Amino acid sequence: MCGRIALITELSVLKKEFEIYEDASDFTPGWNINPGQYIPALVNSQGRNRLESFLWGFIPSWAKDPGRQGSINARAETVSIRPSFRDAFRKRRCLIPVDGFYEWQKNNGKKIPLYFSMKSGLPFGLAGIFETWTAQNHRTPLITCAIITTEPNELIKPIHNRMPAIVPRQFINKWLGSGNDSSVLLSILRPYPSEEMELRVGIGPDFA
Repeated sequence: MCGRIALITELSVLKKEFEIYEDASDFTPGWNINPGQYIPALVNSQGRNRLESFLWGFIPSWAKDPGRQGSINARAETVSIRPSFRDAFRKRRCLIPVDGFYEWQKNNGKKIPLYFSMKSGLPFGLAGIFETWTAQNHRTPLITCAIITTEPNELIKPIHNRMPAIVPRQFINKWLGSGNDSSVLLSILRPYPSEEMELRVGIGPDFA
């Protein structure tokens, strides 16, 4: 599961790191970003990367009444076949830029936040899918997204049995582009090498 993310890198740096041509986003960076908030999402439009803001909590386009918050995660093992996600997986993939993400570990009845990031200190991208949902009264369409999860690497395995699927930089264009079949896309959704990541305790300035 991936239920909290952090993004504190300045937009000018994100544009350089992810070759962003156009910024159409409207989000507030922070150390503790939750589901139900708008989060930045990179999409490919006519061969160029554009940064958007999507609501974190995926609602299928055919849902009559979304009710409570949509799905925040989609499993890599079923994202290509599950009815809620398969069309978005084929046609509407995105990349969620982050500086890190959180999991929690119980210790003497308390939940301790554990922060996972890159040793390089650079932001990185999580695989995502997005969808447009419109209410029956034809109000403004709502664009929602989910982060794809996969099996954990060796760093995360002692803490949780899932981790967000991190897209290696050399595969970002493939993930965002069109014309790639499911087998190619699914091969990207693997546990990220643990030796490139690090773990800290706490949230933001409160890191131990």
